[in-house]
Amino acid sequence: MDYFKDLAEILKIEKLEDQAQYKKLTESASIGERRGNGLTWYPVAIRGQELGRGDYLTVEFERTTHQDLSHQFRFGVPAILFSNHDPKVDKIEGVVTHQGGNRLKLNIRTDELPDWSRDGKLGLEVLFDNTSYEEMFSALKKASDAENIEVIKGNKTPTFNETLPYFSEKDLNASQNKAVEKILNANELAIVHGPPGTGKTTTLVAAICKLAIEKNEKILVVAPSNTAVDLLSEKLSNAGLNVMRVGNPVRVSENLSALTMDGKMRNHPAYKDIKKLKIQANEYKNMAHKYKRSFGKAERDQRKALFDEAHKIMKEVEQTEQYILDDLSSKTQVVAATLVGSNHYTVAKNLYDTIVIDEAGQALEPACWIPILKAKKVVLAGDHCQLAPTIKSQEAAKKGLEKTLLEKLVEKHPSAVVLLDTQYRMNEQIMAHSSKTFYNNDLKAHDSVAFRRISEDLPPVQFIDTAGCGFDEKLEGTSSTNPEEAAFVIKRVEELFEKIDKNKVPSVAIISPYKQQIQILNEYLNSSEILTTYAKNISVNTIDSFQGQERDAVFISMTRSNNEGEIGFVADTRRMNVAMTRARMLLVVVGDSATIGNFPYYSDFIEYTQSIDSYKSAWEFL
Repeated sequence: MDYFKDLAEILKIEKLEDQAQYKKLTESASIGERRGNGLTWYPVAIRGQELGRGDYLTVEFERTTHQDLSHQFRFGVPAILFSNHDPKVDKIEGVVTHQGGNRLKLNIRTDELPDWSRDGKLGLEVLFDNTSYEEMFSALKKASDAENIEVIKGNKTPTFNETLPYFSEKDLNASQNKAVEKILNANELAIVHGPPGTGKTTTLVAAICKLAIEKNEKILVVAPSNTAVDLLSEKLSNAGLNVMRVGNPVRVSENLSALTMDGKMRNHPAYKDIKKLKIQANEYKNMAHKYKRSFGKAERDQRKALFDEAHKIMKEVEQTEQYILDDLSSKTQVVAATLVGSNHYTVAKNLYDTIVIDEAGQALEPACWIPILKAKKVVLAGDHCQLAPTIKSQEAAKKGLEKTLLEKLVEKHPSAVVLLDTQYRMNEQIMAHSSKTFYNNDLKAHDSVAFRRISEDLPPVQFIDTAGCGFDEKLEGTSSTNPEEAAFVIKRVEELFEKIDKNKVPSVAIISPYKQQIQILNEYLNSSEILTTYAKNISVNTIDSFQGQERDAVFISMTRSNNEGEIGFVADTRRMNVAMTRARMLLVVVGDSATIGNFPYYSDFIEYTQSIDSYKSAWEFL
């Protein structure tokens, strides 16, 4: 079978499962449940509207209640506006063009909002995101006809330009310098393997600056998550590069907003012409609104003529926008976007000298092919020993979708890989188990962090064994919980805060693999007199949400405790590697050795804590 046809078949399985799960969440769910699942904003208020590109109307909405709920609205996703009056009939589709805080803008292909938008309450609902799948399928189809990708498919060995001078920058360590050199010398492919805390972003920024400034290259920087794109955009801009962020940032800081296409357009000298034209178009549109549809033929004709005039002016706006876009593009050194966002209409035709895919260990391979086809050279950066991509279908995962392009190419082309081997985050005892299990013992702790501790009497690593304490797990829906273990963990956190120097309050993460356990931990935390004083220093969440973050101390509640020795997805060692490598000075793991100890990864960890005299039984505390 053909490489890309195979991939497309597997992607089709994933899409069907994703659709089925979306259907399940929406079909019989009440509006409150859909809101709780992050699919719906209800109620919303209209905060403004203007004519947009083409025949679109751009409407700004604000959600007026339930503002603390997380949601799935983001740049580029399709959504519907509906009325509670008759939600089956009163609805209109659009695309989210901006989302920040509790506001979003929706592009709707219509001259004006329908009459029903003035009756009853309005809501917005995320639709199934077909667009991302279409982009991926389209990229796989193009890739099967593309040349110059044999190295990325793994069929040809990558080549390197050996004539370039040796690279060395005093702010980088030896392995970081080696990685930058590999990127500069590569003709087709370079891979930066960055374990936790090894300065992967610093390394990429140094390499991209060299490519952009000394080689005058046009570069596309992409990542699967908006957060990673934001981070790189900001760092590259601070390093003095002209960066254009496609899509809208998650962190709505002024610096980032100024890097977006909208931000750059607003600061362009020709933008004042657009403003004037838009005011004219809106005046015609407002005049047209005065003629309601119930009037006679003459009024209808007059109304149509006014709308036509507004559209004619908007065509001029589009031409001016295109002129500004072309002008901005010619000056841009780095375009930054998500994988799918790299094909946004404003940059879809762009070609680049180099593309950099960050967080490649979390990227679905079909999504990587969208940007790969736009460049001669590919740089992958990430860590395939941390979180894998999120995949909805177990069948698709088993058939190979869970194996990332990064993993495949690290195996196929070791000559293209540089491991960043010095980490600047963890005490060396916290690092040791991860280094042995995942990085062949090649990871070392920099002198500045190797021996840091929260206090002299607290060992940097502790495993507290709850075996035989009767802390049994319970099942809540599909999520495991362990209330006794949660209470025990909170008690240990309280002890830490009782001991600390009040002038040096540490940042603390309390982590569990299970959402329901997180809820229980939060309840106990909120009812702790000691800990509510330090609430701003403590975060409680699942492992996935801590990817890329670090804290002074980390407490992990393993949750699982049963006679069968079943540990479910706690068996995902890559996910656990993330949890175990967030701590700078103190890592406390609380779990039942009789349950998790049957699994080599955990039995090795328990043995390791015994060897450094950091194993304790929970009985010692009870």
